[in-house]
Amino acid sequence: MIQADVALLTDIRYTAAVAAKDDWYLANILADDRLLQNSLRLLNLSSRRVDWADPAIDFSAFRCAVFRTTWDYFERLTEFTEWLQVVRQQTQLCNEYATVAWNIDKHYLADLAAVGIPIVQSQFIERGTSLSLHELLDASGWDEAIIKPCVSGGARHTYRVHRTTASQIDRIVQPLLLTEAFVFQPFQQNVIDSGEDALVLFNGRYSHAVRKIAKAGDFRVQDDHGGTVHSCQPTPAQIELAERTMAACQCRPAYGRVDMIRDNSGAWAVMELELIEPELWLRRHPSAAAAFAAAIDGMIRALYESHA
Repeated sequence: MIQADVALLTDIRYTAAVAAKDDWYLANILADDRLLQNSLRLLNLSSRRVDWADPAIDFSAFRCAVFRTTWDYFERLTEFTEWLQVVRQQTQLCNEYATVAWNIDKHYLADLAAVGIPIVQSQFIERGTSLSLHELLDASGWDEAIIKPCVSGGARHTYRVHRTTASQIDRIVQPLLLTEAFVFQPFQQNVIDSGEDALVLFNGRYSHAVRKIAKAGDFRVQDDHGGTVHSCQPTPAQIELAERTMAACQCRPAYGRVDMIRDNSGAWAVMELELIEPELWLRRHPSAAAAFAAAIDGMIRALYESHA
């Protein structure tokens, strides 16, 4: 029995249909999903918001499952990857399984660099490595760095490392390195000075952008940590880089976000490519919901035409 055409995947914290008066976080999520659902409805596609991990959900009853706010997946990685293997047999995933599996781990940055995409300089500290942060700073020649897990979100275990703080952070990171890999990058001063630009694309084409700025005294731009979002008009060079980055993916994503910054040399560089569950800020750019819905519709049509 078909429950709806499209499952909009969230996690258990965000399944409520109405946000409490003081819950701005859920209110933002619901505002974005409402815009998308209205646009899907105009294409004669019904939709339902569901917790990806709810065992009562029969995903074969949907034509497509779209990752929206599955923002606990990196804290439940084994469960999530096992679920992916099952659900990919039950319905079409958007973005596709291969794209999601590749984008989970920040080693994808090395793949992008290998095909000529400028990324923020990155060194990968593999699981089991015992080098200290002091040693890593000495080897790199960097005065300051950022270290973060290769599988993460919301700035989980993301640290700004200076020689005066390296020993303290080492005590946190070294036990984590027993079970997971990290990426080590030079600290980008423009994160503080001008923020980070996030460009949203549908079917590989630029839609809109925002600028994320950290709160005073911090370097993390996520709103979870006090970061704020501002209007942004990207340059043609930024748009070209964002579209080229999407084109570099093995399977063209239906939707995604390219986060970039002017690096310490002054050149635009990709910081993150978000293809699983990116915040898209549809509520700031309502017309973009139609482009998102069209991308989902196109994926569904392509699948069913291929099976016709």
